[in-house]
Amino acid sequence: MSFQRPLFRHPNLPKNELGFAKADYEGTLSTLCAGCGHDSISAAIVQACYELNVEPHRVAKLSGIGCSSKTPTYFLGNSHGFNSVHGRMPSVATGASMANRTLKYIGVSGDGDSASIGMGQFVHVIRRNLNMVYIVMNNGCYGLTKGQDSATADVGSKSKAGSINPFQPIDLASMAIELGATFVAQSFSGDKRQLVPLIKAAMDHRGFAFINVISPCVTFNNNVGSTKSYDYVRDHIEATATIDFVPHAEEITAQYDPGTETEITLHDGSLLHLKKLANDWDPMDRISAASAMQKARSKGQILTGLLYINEDAKNLHETIESVPSPLNQLDETDLCPGSAVLDDLMMSLR
Repeated sequence: MSFQRPLFRHPNLPKNELGFAKADYEGTLSTLCAGCGHDSISAAIVQACYELNVEPHRVAKLSGIGCSSKTPTYFLGNSHGFNSVHGRMPSVATGASMANRTLKYIGVSGDGDSASIGMGQFVHVIRRNLNMVYIVMNNGCYGLTKGQDSATADVGSKSKAGSINPFQPIDLASMAIELGATFVAQSFSGDKRQLVPLIKAAMDHRGFAFINVISPCVTFNNNVGSTKSYDYVRDHIEATATIDFVPHAEEITAQYDPGTETEITLHDGSLLHLKKLANDWDPMDRISAASAMQKARSKGQILTGLLYINEDAKNLHETIESVPSPLNQLDETDLCPGSAVLDDLMMSLR
């Protein structure tokens, strides 16, 4: 069986402003289970990068270990990529960003990779507000090791083997808000209409942008009784808003009824238009966002959409005042400022 994607492309495929077709943002053929929600997320990333006119070579995609961490192979085949140790993707992303801040960083992880072995790394990359998009493909189980419950499996959720999970879950989106993430969203792999603009907005955000995507495992966690199954999520999903992302150079055409619109201007002038569905929710108020999450959870609902955003916080580079040029492009004059500067530095330490 061949897993090679055919190279032929129809010459009249639509192109974006860079002259790339959507196929230019794809990767190799997926070897995940047929119907896996992770493939839908990969397709949403492809669509978002195509619509944003992202230059593929300006993107670095990183992952850890797990079904989700295989997906960078399946999108942006012409981008930089690094598959790291289990749970250690945030460290690699931090180091890469320190070396070259000019790239766009997309980290892909799973509920095991982030909520279990990688929890410490997840906490600290949020705390530092690293400028990256961090996507968790959350299916509530360990698909690579035959479907055991992960740390995000809901209490009372029933596995394919029939066991009931007795433990409270780790809510990654609520935790991200509590820890001070500057962009927090939640979505469903089966809702491409919502997920694509969320990814576009996350890529345009300056700081740590976290998206928790419920992505049912069709092989081990799509059974009756599972709270991460397709049927359960569709029956319990509740959106905060309908979302439009408008790039800075694009004419604004979104229209909403008076009194229902929220407009958020991102740092580069791009706009997020939100038609609010949750009346008691303010996406720029951390307490309001956390409260909305808890209320939804108490009702057994899965709240999706943009949950919280803060465009005023400093990202890691701004906090530590790193040089604007990539470190791999610094020359001797940059690295060796001269004896006078070194003397002043030594005097400051006396």
